Formats: sequence, C-alpha cells, structure tokens
Amino acid sequence: MKTPAPTLKPVSLTPDEVAFVRSLVIFEDAEILALAKPSGLSSQGGRGQANTLDELLWAFAKPGKARPRLIHRLDRDTSGVILTAKTKPAAGFLGKAMMARKFRKTYVAIVTPGAPEPRSGVIEAPLRREEQGREVYMRVCAADHPDAETALSRYRTLAATEQAALLELNPETGRMHQLRVHLASLGRPISGDVRYGGALVVAGHAVPRLMLHAGALQFPHPAGGLKRMEAPMPADMTSLIAALSLS
Repeated sequence: MKTPAPTLKPVSLTPDEVAFVRSLVIFEDAEILALAKPSGLSSQGGRGQANTLDELLWAFAKPGKARPRLIHRLDRDTSGVILTAKTKPAAGFLGKAMMARKFRKTYVAIVTPGAPEPRSGVIEAPLRREEQGREVYMRVCAADHPDAETALSRYRTLAATEQAALLELNPETGRMHQLRVHLASLGRPISGDVRYGGALVVAGHAVPRLMLHAGALQFPHPAGGLKRMEAPMPADMTSLIAALSLS
C-alpha cells in the first residue's frame, strides 16, 4: 500500500506579496501558469527571510487545493520565463516532456571581453558538481570522470564590441549553472557572475547583477500543440545593453 504524499502546508502571504506575484503573470489557463521571474528571487529553497517563488505560488491556490507546481527552475539571479502546472496531470505531462528534451529554452546574456571565437557554435563539455562549504559549483570535467554529466549548449553572437558581446543561448540539457560554466570555459564569462569570473564593471559601466535572461520558452501544451512564452528583458539589462552599444 502506497504512503500518501505529504500535504504541503499553505504559506501565509501578505497582500503586497500576493499583488507582487500576480504582477509577474505572463499567461494563465486551466492547466498552466507562466511567470516572468525577476532577478534576486529564488525559485525554491531560499536561505533568507523572504519567500521563494515556490512559496509565493500559494497566491494562486484555490481554497483546500494545492498551489501550482514549478516545472523547472532558474538561478536566483537569472530573470525570465518560468513555467508552472496548475494540475497534477499537467505537471506529469510537462515533466515527461522536459525529460524528453521537448522544451526549447532561449536565453540572452552579456559576456566579456568581446565575442567568443567562433561567434556561433556548440559547447559540448561534461560538468560535475563540486561542494565548497555551503556553496555548490559546477566544473567542466573529462567525459570519463565518475561524476560527469553530459551538457550541451548552443550559442550565437547577436552584437559585439571589443569589450563585450550579446549572445543568444539555447541549452540542450538542463544542468545546474550550465550556461554560466560553459561560457566561462570559453573565456567569456557572463557579466556580473561573481561565482564564475564575470566582470563587475564593463567599459566603465557597473554591472548590477548576473546578466542572464531567460527570454523565451517553447514547450508542448498538455491540451495539445506547442506554446511559446516570452518574458520582457528587465530594465537593468536593457540599459546596460544600450550603454555598451550592443542594441
């Protein structure tokens, strides 16, 4: 006999928190809910006092019902599209579609110094997890390393100067910190990425945070057909793109 799954205790939210998370909604229907996550908001498991996005999803729960379930995550400092399922069947369908690599994710990043060489290509470098105290890092490693996980990312240069470049990125796999580590391995870390060597000042302009944005997500909808969601780029990133003449 199966043990029933534990019932998650609803999180009590303030009116301001409810208004905030509702302001992030890009799309909603009977089965899915897509939001534009801002930088600085943890998807799950945050250490601070503030609620994570997972907890804020209680704002959408019907009385006595479960909250929407996150289908994937974004790093705390990454902005952009994040998808949730409103029903258990939708969560199962989307989870299987993601495992089958039927999700197409498109990111935009500012890297330094200048465009990678070649300007477009594929990064196929296995990654392994490394813990240093309470911090977790991902490292490029040999394919025969016992902890190696396959990882593949596609990139193309949208605009470039000698100091920086604007890249479009498509991860084919979903490893932790994958795009950040892959770009650092090319010698083009993402600006603002302190963990992996990203610049905090580019051409005299301060970089306020990790300059990585999940701009679009395409996936099969539980009701049939393909759905594409887009999240507008935050003002801090568009301002830096303009300041660096990468528009």
